[in-house]
Amino acid sequence: MAADSAADELITAVIVDDHVAITAGVRSWCSEAVPPIDLIDAGDRLADVWTGPGAAADVVIFDLELVPRRPDFGELRRLVDYGRRVVVYSQHIDDATAIKCVDLGALAYLTKREGPEHLVPAIRAAARGEPYTAPSLSGALVADDDPGRPRLSQRETEVLRAWFVSSSKELVAAKLNITAKTVDTYIARVRVKYANVGRAARSKSELVGRALDDGLITLAELNQKVTSL
Repeated sequence: MAADSAADELITAVIVDDHVAITAGVRSWCSEAVPPIDLIDAGDRLADVWTGPGAAADVVIFDLELVPRRPDFGELRRLVDYGRRVVVYSQHIDDATAIKCVDLGALAYLTKREGPEHLVPAIRAAARGEPYTAPSLSGALVADDDPGRPRLSQRETEVLRAWFVSSSKELVAAKLNITAKTVDTYIARVRVKYANVGRAARSKSELVGRALDDGLITLAELNQKVTSL
């Protein structure tokens, strides 16, 4: 996987898409990026993502609909569960599909109306194990009316994610340039919001479970837990 300083190293990505024009466009965008991104074309061959040339790629750019009229959520789940960092690049523009992909663990969801100004940053973010919110996903999240999903602020989410991958709140405070007491305050707010939607999370492990369910963090990120700055 890519190192934390992904911008300083060559990022490799594999694109799984059965539209030749889309693949050619993405390859051009990646080659023209600064620094460039090394793109491997797997066409519609998912095998190339697992055992072929794309098996070691930092990021998987995944067309959700390799089979016409049937979004392949199962393959997305398998990729994420295996620890692959996935950017979904799809023709689907409905909010429900975007939300489901994020819930399953995709680090970004972009429609094919969104070009290099969003896809390239999404690939770079995914290589670092970080999410990227493109306009289409942002709109879907704002419109999401799932009564079981608490409405967390951007800062609350940032603190929560940092706490999950750190060994102490002091490390989180130093990383985010706030006090440990402020970290406690944000986490307490998150607990209250989860309790208010009937999904109480009294322990850190329970809160991690809620965040995984809601797509706030991925198993791959948790497996790279840091213990020092």
